[in-house]
Amino acid sequence: MKIIEKLLKEIDEEGLRTRKMLTIVPDDKYDWRPHPKSMPVKDLALHIADLPTWITLAVTTDELDFAASPYNPGNANSTEELLMLFEKNLAKAKADMDQATEEQLEEPWTLRKSDAVYMTLSKYETVRHALAQTIHHRAQLGLYLRLLDIPIPGSYGPSADEQG
Repeated sequence: MKIIEKLLKEIDEEGLRTRKMLTIVPDDKYDWRPHPKSMPVKDLALHIADLPTWITLAVTTDELDFAASPYNPGNANSTEELLMLFEKNLAKAKADMDQATEEQLEEPWTLRKSDAVYMTLSKYETVRHALAQTIHHRAQLGLYLRLLDIPIPGSYGPSADEQG
């Protein structure tokens, strides 16, 4: 199996897990946060729904410069809108990955703000970074939901809620 095929498989698998988590975000808790330094539920969920766009960025651009293009994850005022945004971003990421070449994945990709370079990775590493960020923030959202006493779906096996 080639690298792009493996990445597409992983994008599909993580997309299923992410969809399960985003589906249970309650509309009436979008402003809730577990701590004053924590993001509100809405901001965290929007970031997760937006992360597939980083896969698109990795395979269609050479960099993201926050000075030239400020971060805007989109907006959603309900879980239905959140899921629509996620599905749109995921479909685009998969389509763009499907059009990429193995050679492109070896090219560098840079995240910066003007002259401040935050990271330069290969495009392959950038895709993997986007997937890792998705997993990380999905777990963070799971903790938020647990604190709200919402049963959590399993990601890589059954959750404590699913085991009874």
